[in-house]
Amino acid sequence: MSTRRSATAAVSLLLAVLMTVLATAASASATPSGSPRQSRSLEDVVDDLVKKQLDEYRIPGAAVVVVSGGRQVLAKGYGVADIDRNTRVDARRTGFFMGSDAKVFTAMAVLQQVERKKLDLRADVNRYLTRHKAGFTIKDSYPGRPVTVRDLLMHTAGFDNSIIGRATAHPEDAERLRDSLAEHQPKRVRPPGKVSSYDNYGVALAGYLVELTSGERFDAYVGRHILQPLGMTRTSFAQPHPAAIATERADGYRPDGKRQVPAEGQYGAWTPTGAAAVTTATDMGRLMLAQLAGGSLGGHRVLGERLTRAMQHRQFGNDPRLPGIGYILEQRDRDGHRMLVKDGDIPGFHDNLALLPDRDTGVYVAYNGDGKDGSASWAGQELVNHVADHTFGAPRRAATARMGETGKFTGFYRSTRTSHSDLTRAAALTSSVQVSAGPDSTLTTTGPLSRDPGVTKQHWVRIGDGLFQEKDGQERLAFKDGKLFLASDPTVAYERLPWYESPVLHQQLLIGSLGVLLLSVTAWTIGALIGRRRGSATAAPAGAQLARLLAWTTGVLLTVATACFALLVADPNSLNQTVFLGDSPMLKLVPVLVKAALATTAAVLVCAVIAWWRRWWGWAARIHYSAVALSAVLFLVVAGNYHLVG
Repeated sequence: MSTRRSATAAVSLLLAVLMTVLATAASASATPSGSPRQSRSLEDVVDDLVKKQLDEYRIPGAAVVVVSGGRQVLAKGYGVADIDRNTRVDARRTGFFMGSDAKVFTAMAVLQQVERKKLDLRADVNRYLTRHKAGFTIKDSYPGRPVTVRDLLMHTAGFDNSIIGRATAHPEDAERLRDSLAEHQPKRVRPPGKVSSYDNYGVALAGYLVELTSGERFDAYVGRHILQPLGMTRTSFAQPHPAAIATERADGYRPDGKRQVPAEGQYGAWTPTGAAAVTTATDMGRLMLAQLAGGSLGGHRVLGERLTRAMQHRQFGNDPRLPGIGYILEQRDRDGHRMLVKDGDIPGFHDNLALLPDRDTGVYVAYNGDGKDGSASWAGQELVNHVADHTFGAPRRAATARMGETGKFTGFYRSTRTSHSDLTRAAALTSSVQVSAGPDSTLTTTGPLSRDPGVTKQHWVRIGDGLFQEKDGQERLAFKDGKLFLASDPTVAYERLPWYESPVLHQQLLIGSLGVLLLSVTAWTIGALIGRRRGSATAAPAGAQLARLLAWTTGVLLTVATACFALLVADPNSLNQTVFLGDSPMLKLVPVLVKAALATTAAVLVCAVIAWWRRWWGWAARIHYSAVALSAVLFLVVAGNYHLVG
């Protein structure tokens, strides 16, 4: 090659490199470094997924907002807000009940009072209840271990989970916050600050402390000190809502067969936890901008930067190897980056808020339907994951699997959210998680551990001592001190069950004992009908006849109670509403029937002893009667464990 041609080639190469550098610089200047890559593609990602969700999950409508780089980059509505009127969802105007996303405002309100030195995060909550003459205090169940203000914001107060009847269908039926907290104080079932368990009562109490120390109703306080400064003009915590907000509010729905029916239960006394709180997607965009900016928006500061960052930084964690929780905001990892999230679920409405601090980005989505089999609770998380994947790019390489002992982790685990006081505890019969060991130091979990309701079995590879990562996934779980912890949910732990608490054992006992009772009731009924038809008189003594009648009655009572409970839980789409409202006749009938069976069973046990003593019937009949008595006892023991006796 000649020198002239070499020089020409060199100049051409230099020009090509220069053009590439200039093009890259121009592209970089056009897209802020903190913004999601390719905002048009982001809109496509959101459009495609939300439209698919509404159709596949049977949800009427949704609204989405994404903020980044200090501004709103996407705000869209999908589907309908009102089916009857065919009103379209408008991200700027359509109001959605926010459910537990309201807890973010409660945390901000508490921290404002901390800034003003009216609350101390590490103080015993009873200090304020006593000082301000609330008329009730938190029971001293663990002497020397008081519940602190801080515990209320981290779900570590240790209160039992009891939510039956905590909601109303209409705003005028809601109790006063103070009265409800005093009347419905749950038991303290674990020492504070030890392990997390999602706690609505604790957050409601935190909101009441704001009322006490500010002298304002909670809804009025939030409106004046948070909503107004942030320009959130279409958000309200009031009951009833202002007319301008009520007329634009979406209706919530749940599937009922092939149709959608209105969902009820969005109101109630516990406003700080989300009852009655309504907002729009763009209003929540303003909240996220303020959080990302350290507590201010448009020159209006609602919370100092130090305490805003404290909300977002880890304050408690069940295991140091997993994400933890700030003040209400939960840490969650995605694609190797930290997210701050809060999910909200209330009958007919489901919301998800996520901050991506590494990219100065936030996303909020709200749905006005429960979806089939409660799928809307997963839909928001699914959308957040898609937006995060688009924003962060390719996930980091999975951790290397390590060989080690896994058999010591096997068994059944139950959520700390399981009630210790009401019949919602029965959910643990099917919601407990089974851990089994596999080859090559792997584990398999069976049960509702995943947020995706379609995933009931997950496989895990060992990446450390007591630490596992989901195979072909990003989820992690850890074991420590007989408990299981999940990376994606720092607000709950799973406690290992002793063998006698095994849900499989309990299911077998219930099915077996109920089978004996049902067959016996059927046989005795048929036998009595045949005897009456033939006109044959029984030769059994009067006591023996009464004994059999008592056993028959016990079997009928427990069979009917089981049928009523089955009807109660048969429709998962209505169960959430039923529990929140607490007004279903079945909720009251089941304990009454079981309690009546408890009385008749005691009589049957006495009769069983007398039957052997006085030799009523033949050997086979006496053995059968004793089996019926034993079956009733076993059924009631298990039912009592799940608080079905009342």
